[in-house]
Amino acid sequence: MTQDPRDAQNSIHEAALHFHKYPKPGKLEIRPTKPLGNQRDLALAYSPGVAAPCEEIAKNPATVSDYTSRGNLVAVISNGTAVLGLGAIGALASKPVMEGKAVLFKKFAGIDVFDIEIDEEDPGKLVDVIAPLEPTFGGINLEDIKAPECFEVEEALRERMEIPVFHDDQHGTAIIVAAAVINGLRLAKKKIEDVKIVTSGAGAAAIACLNLLISLGAKRENIWVADRDGLVTKNRLNSMDRWRAAFAQDTDKTTMAEVMDNADVFVGLSAAGVLKPELLKKMAPNPLVMALANPIPEIMPELAKEARPDAMMCTGRSDYPNQVNNVLCFPFMFRGALDVGATAINEEMKMAAVHAIAKLAHEPALEASTAEAGATFGPEYLIPNPFDQRLILRIAPAVAKAAMESGVATRPIEDFDAYHDRLNRFVFRSGMVMKPIIDMARSSNKRVVYADGEDERVLRAAQVALEDGIAKPILIGRPAVIEHRIEKFGLNLELGKDVEVINPEDDPRYRDYVDLFHSLVGRSGVTPDTARTIVRTNTTVIGALAVKRGEADALICGLQGRYIKHVRDIKSIIGLDESASDVSALSMLIMRRGVFFFADTYVTMDPSPDELVEIALQAQDHLKRFNIEAKAALLSYSNFGSRDGETSKKMRLAYNKLKAAAPEMIIEGEMQGDLALNQMLRERYIPSSDLKGEANLLLFPNLDAANLSMTLIKELNDALSVGPILMGTAKPAHILSPSVTSRGIVNMTAVAVSEAVGADAK
Repeated sequence: MTQDPRDAQNSIHEAALHFHKYPKPGKLEIRPTKPLGNQRDLALAYSPGVAAPCEEIAKNPATVSDYTSRGNLVAVISNGTAVLGLGAIGALASKPVMEGKAVLFKKFAGIDVFDIEIDEEDPGKLVDVIAPLEPTFGGINLEDIKAPECFEVEEALRERMEIPVFHDDQHGTAIIVAAAVINGLRLAKKKIEDVKIVTSGAGAAAIACLNLLISLGAKRENIWVADRDGLVTKNRLNSMDRWRAAFAQDTDKTTMAEVMDNADVFVGLSAAGVLKPELLKKMAPNPLVMALANPIPEIMPELAKEARPDAMMCTGRSDYPNQVNNVLCFPFMFRGALDVGATAINEEMKMAAVHAIAKLAHEPALEASTAEAGATFGPEYLIPNPFDQRLILRIAPAVAKAAMESGVATRPIEDFDAYHDRLNRFVFRSGMVMKPIIDMARSSNKRVVYADGEDERVLRAAQVALEDGIAKPILIGRPAVIEHRIEKFGLNLELGKDVEVINPEDDPRYRDYVDLFHSLVGRSGVTPDTARTIVRTNTTVIGALAVKRGEADALICGLQGRYIKHVRDIKSIIGLDESASDVSALSMLIMRRGVFFFADTYVTMDPSPDELVEIALQAQDHLKRFNIEAKAALLSYSNFGSRDGETSKKMRLAYNKLKAAAPEMIIEGEMQGDLALNQMLRERYIPSSDLKGEANLLLFPNLDAANLSMTLIKELNDALSVGPILMGTAKPAHILSPSVTSRGIVNMTAVAVSEAVGADAK
């Protein structure tokens, strides 16, 4: 039974009200960035310590970004006169929208925002309220101010203020529209200076779009604009503002319908249903239709495709391809502008954003979850997905460079590699922790074999590993399937050139693989016939054999099947390191609080004291690769002998053995989890402990405790997991979690390669 649209709307309405009200009203809060735990902290944060930065700023105003949040603080300002989809609802009612804009700034670009709703409709008075706020903010984002007043307000503020002022309703929409036009015309094999553009709507966004298209090369004489009163012509000049009048054509025609013949581009920023199918049929071949009215566009995509199958469609809706969403632009524009202390957002910066967005649509997405199904550059994918994590990596540096080159940057970036690295760490929380591992892996030319070579996540990860110089991928899978999926996902991998393929169904090395496998497991009940079947069907076995034969330097597997079964295959083929008695698993969680390692989280059910010592020493070696000094805690339900029991005695004995085996290692225990992380609590028992601050390597008495603790903490803290890292193998081999992302596979690839590089250095 189909749900009534009115019921769906009511359901969304009620859910939205609940969302905004609970667990506390609104979508924002303010949190301190410095500790305030004692009297000294208070003295530094406020009186008397706060006088020091005040004096420095008074002497040199440029230092304000060194000592305050101003350099990362934007004001989102509205008077509520043109709230999207709601109209002139007033400043107070616009506050939820402005809070939402603030959340997007923080989520997508790490920018802090104060939303300011001003109950003033007079543009001159509004300017007088906003302009004196310059000492507080690094930038001003104007929002939902009606036209033409929005033009007046922005122009006046840009003249009076030495910080970026950006009316997103105008320029954000224009930047994304321009990027879509670049790519749409490229597919249609048309030049922008030759195309005919028809626009429905003459508000702030429409005028900004047309101005930016002219900057790209469109001819003003080829642009036709219609508003609610008909075609904008010179016969109507007395009834129009100067911004609209700039597009008035000298013609006796009065309606949009009269100028639709052979139009190449339609830009709709008006109302539902304005573009009728019969008008669309008049347009030139391969027309670009940007029907951006919300929630119902000027023509629905289904209706447009029925009338013109060759049309390329963009809408403002998230349930159709090519969504023109301002979040593609504004957070990253401000990120780049703030990072160079720009005094304005100028045309050069906007144009840099346009080209960065357009170019990104040609690149395959890293994560399938942030790409439309099978998204590759084409009519259904003219602009990137709003959740593409690389938007900040492309737009912010482009905008920053344009600001520097156009002379509006007060704090130019000296090292763009370092800047890109900082942005990368923001996008990928694992970036800072993984940096030394990735640096070690880069340009090593190590070969990594992927057992799940047909999986989309593996293919995307292989693309990144190849492009970033982390590894040379070897894919296990059927070549025809891999090639089809490479094409489907828009990847730039060429079999035999960029990546090697091991085909389980037909590989010339098959007999050699079978012979080697049987020689390794023949005395474990595996017959020659069984060996032949396994080498045809078990991709982990195939990958392990490639590593064993020296045809690959590391193995990545595990997307299908049970973890412990993969462990068995790896142990039987690759074998154990000469210093290891068994394998174990180390898991890393990256949280706001810091980085913590857990062991053994996947393999050893009930490790003995000697096995715990071995696990700790192997984990210490892995932490060194991350440039992290291990500070280990042996965990138990008791604190330093407070209770006797089987596990507490085991952990106590493991402590003594580990101190004897590695006296230089920082380790403490046995103790409960809170003592491992809280020095004050720990000092009540052992004031002279070598462990200071928090332990970062947590060793558990059994698999139950380790796995449960790791998975619970991960979910409760929205932690990012790296691993599990399989320790103790003769050569690098890692078993992925089935839920791993493409970025997680890239991280584990780097870990595996760093191990191989480390082994070479021994």
